Amino acid sequence: MRIAIAGAGNVGRSIAQELIDNGHQVMLIERQPKMLRPDRVPAADWVLADACELTSLEEADLAACDVVVAATGDDKVNLVVSLLAKTEFAVPRVVARVNRAENEWLFTEQWGVDVAVSKPRVMAALVEEAVTVGDLVRLMTFRQGEANLVEITLPPNAPHVGQPIHSVPLPRDAALVAILRGKRVLVPSPDDPIEAGDELIFVCTSEVEDDVRAVILGPDSVERTREAS
Repeated sequence: MRIAIAGAGNVGRSIAQELIDNGHQVMLIERQPKMLRPDRVPAADWVLADACELTSLEEADLAACDVVVAATGDDKVNLVVSLLAKTEFAVPRVVARVNRAENEWLFTEQWGVDVAVSKPRVMAALVEEAVTVGDLVRLMTFRQGEANLVEITLPPNAPHVGQPIHSVPLPRDAALVAILRGKRVLVPSPDDPIEAGDELIFVCTSEVEDDVRAVILGPDSVERTREAS
């Protein structure tokens, strides 16, 4: 894929190097000359430009990009970049960094954001995912379409432990996309059984999260969660 990243600070460069290592073509857009450090990510295309200016993005041929990542340290800039990428250049996928947690509510599809990444939320989700068994943990929100990536670690007393996936009555708008079992990542197939200790990764809408929780953990799990909160 061709990917443009606005912001060539530590975050932008780290993302760029990771994507390049995975075989993608990356363009880093940076407006501050002192931040232009091609030697740090030599395989990237470096562009000195203001990613909030329409003419700069036109010259960088943003319309040819499959993904735009707004990775600056300024939430206002990231919102403007996201909006321009989506509305002016019809970029299929826009990922935006949220620097301040109180601004997270702004990073929606109205601003062109498909996926908002908030470090406090990600860190909290990782902590919960590491220590929580028997409840649903939201790992990430995909703003466009209001879908969430959620995880449930199965306790031994879960209703469907030992049963094949095809017998688990998941609600509409929910899909089991991966099973983490020990050090293995399994792609679910209908006849695979689920086991105690499995980390089940789902994509689902916010509206059916309680339904997923009830199916996987039992009908009383929703009420227990509400009482705990």
